[in-house]
Amino acid sequence: MPELAVKNLDNKDVRRLELSGTVFDYPSKPYLVHEAICHHLASARAGTHATKTRKDVSGGGRKPWRQKKTGRARAGSIRSPLWRGGGTVHGPHPRSYDYGFPRRKRANALRSVLSEKVREQRLVVVEDLALQSHRTRDLLATLDKLGLADAKALLVDTDLGRELTLASRNLKSIQVGRATGLNAYDVLNHDVLVLTVAAVERLQEWLES
Repeated sequence: MPELAVKNLDNKDVRRLELSGTVFDYPSKPYLVHEAICHHLASARAGTHATKTRKDVSGGGRKPWRQKKTGRARAGSIRSPLWRGGGTVHGPHPRSYDYGFPRRKRANALRSVLSEKVREQRLVVVEDLALQSHRTRDLLATLDKLGLADAKALLVDTDLGRELTLASRNLKSIQVGRATGLNAYDVLNHDVLVLTVAAVERLQEWLES
């Protein structure tokens, strides 16, 4: 089982924490992670694209000319798809891109990326993320002590405090989240993953079941 040092916000080792091998020492499965990332990105698509069919385009209720004896082709509406300014045929319409993806495969993909972070020494465990202030500069000072001032980091706790939420929202390179909402895409999208002890315990409780 892997074992990591637990740090406080001053970057001092407090104790050692033994991690679950089921969660943090899982085999690397790139194909499974790829499936999970594709599912996450597909479900995140807005799907609000839309085009107007001939019934949606305004006007065109009157037949432009009589059916016969004009020398021109028959026409029933100036909003026909054959006409400039007419409706669109087979255009995109609002839809959901989400599709079914097994919960167990999603959990295994998360185990795989968490284990890779441990093997690459890009997982930091802290005692807690209880900040004394909601100021962004104070959070930057804390990250600097942890050696993460220039890193793209994901901070994960079981419950996000008001101070952490407010202090991090102006930082493009810092994202905060809850352990129960963690996914493979967010873990891979950040250089360093910072977990609190409570978040580690919650993830192990969730992913070991």
